[in-house]
Amino acid sequence: MTATRALVAAGLGIALLVGAVSVPADPANDRVHTIARGDTLYALARRYGVSVAALVSANKLASDRVPLRLGQRIVIPSPSTLTLAPRALARPERARVADPGPRARGLRAPIDFVLAVPDFAEALSAFVWPAEGSVSSAFGRRRSGWHRGIDIRAARREPIVAAAAGVVVVAGVEPRYGRVLKIDHEYGFTTVYAHNDENLVEVGDWVTPGQRIASVGRTGRATNYHVHFEIRRNGQVYNPLYMLPMPGSVAHVDETDEEEPDE
Repeated sequence: MTATRALVAAGLGIALLVGAVSVPADPANDRVHTIARGDTLYALARRYGVSVAALVSANKLASDRVPLRLGQRIVIPSPSTLTLAPRALARPERARVADPGPRARGLRAPIDFVLAVPDFAEALSAFVWPAEGSVSSAFGRRRSGWHRGIDIRAARREPIVAAAAGVVVVAGVEPRYGRVLKIDHEYGFTTVYAHNDENLVEVGDWVTPGQRIASVGRTGRATNYHVHFEIRRNGQVYNPLYMLPMPGSVAHVDETDEEEPDE
């Protein structure tokens, strides 16, 4: 067991730091917000439609938990600031553009319970929300253990879309996740979409951001209709609420009715 994993297993508080790599600010496009009473990084992310990770990087903050001071000036990065030179995931020669088809089974890949946040700028604007709805269970420690993603509550058969461009590597059924999809993306990321009612893509399909790939269900270890969504990279689990843009019209965290995760 590594030192990091030992800390996680012990339930100790861990300072989740963002590394030195940052996106240079562009004064011509970026906005500046002056901190008022009640402002938080998560509230600013929702208000301006950016990720918390982007705010942390643009302002060179130590982490997303740094206290904000009244009157402090926070740079709100523009989309152009967050866009780096493209380094696209190589599309396999045999990959086809995905369309609805029969489900296929893929290999299950084990993953360690390691908490992490991004330490590089390339991923800050890479992802979009996979479904519309409230976040009924957030990422992190729960009474029953660690929750490795977020649960987005939605009605049965509502659309689930790809969070980024990539190649489908798993499209099948697993005991815990039920009907599940796993997609590989650039920079070594993988996203997971679980408890689906129906999968609409196959292993080897190339998908684009926002493309419908499945429908909301409650298969596997689930008691209500939702999509369980994870972001992984190199054996680490990332907090999707840190990585995703926070437009309130798309999804919000239901802080008054958070549920124990089903898986």
